[in-house]
Amino acid sequence: MKLPRRQFLHLAAGAAALPVLSRIVQAQAYPSQPVRIVVGFAAGGGNDIVARLMGQWLSERLGQSFIIENRPGAGGTIATETVVRAPADGYTLLFVTSTYARNTTLYDKLNFIFHRDIAAVASIMSVPNVVAVTPSLPVKTMPEFMTYARANPGKLNMGSGGIGASEHLFGELFKMMAGVDLVHVPYRGVAPALTDLIGGQVQVVFSTLTAAIQYIRAGNLRALAVTSATRSEALPNVPAVSEFVPGYEASTFYGLGAPMNIPAEIVERLNKEINAALVDPKIKARLADLGGKVLPGAPADFGKLILDETERWAKVIRAANIKLD
Repeated sequence: MKLPRRQFLHLAAGAAALPVLSRIVQAQAYPSQPVRIVVGFAAGGGNDIVARLMGQWLSERLGQSFIIENRPGAGGTIATETVVRAPADGYTLLFVTSTYARNTTLYDKLNFIFHRDIAAVASIMSVPNVVAVTPSLPVKTMPEFMTYARANPGKLNMGSGGIGASEHLFGELFKMMAGVDLVHVPYRGVAPALTDLIGGQVQVVFSTLTAAIQYIRAGNLRALAVTSATRSEALPNVPAVSEFVPGYEASTFYGLGAPMNIPAEIVERLNKEINAALVDPKIKARLADLGGKVLPGAPADFGKLILDETERWAKVIRAANIKLD
């Protein structure tokens, strides 16, 4: 039977609209089952704490469990690959940190390109590192530290949580911009680096704020400056490095990502709920207590941040000739 042209076109248009309607229905029903948020680092760290905070918020708002799945190893690349390979249906998410943007250049062989294979869903917060020195070092301010370092080139040890860790890269950026010579001493994690900093085996660590703040408040370490562009609410009396090294800024961002091609309607819903969390007084206070500054915005804003950070740290890594062993 031959269909009239008008009827044929009507049926064809209806068939073409089915995928769109299916995605809309899927988004409206989302989530209809538990969602997992894959974290590329061990439980108990800053990534894990923030991921669990957001997971609890999303669970309460959307009526389904958001389960945190820790997949540590290889600087988060194992977790990233897990999510890249997952179905793009919104039921597997990645807790994103700026470490992943830096990994693009640090690792020679990856089975993915982060900004191409992970969709930006929502930014959550940025948190600075803090320039912490051992109390035995005869400096009390950032200008004094810079003067002392320039007078003693190659004699100050700079601890870090490992080659390519934020403590390492933020320190390398400082060395370039401030014109100082610090000897990098990598550890397996920032915790042992801080232990040796307290003991005086290393003299400075550009530590994550969440790891160092308890020692600073207890007087075991001396905070000279924070690495964000402006001062941190967590340490309001501590200046920013940029007050002495114009243009210096280095922070770690946190956010949510998903496999590329996730339905836009699901991205929009998750983004809306995360942005709602970032204006909630209790959530804001908790993030501020961790040293963070909330980063509300659209998925496109987060995508641009990831790309900008990827390009920025690629220049630092190549200029400092940083290579993973």
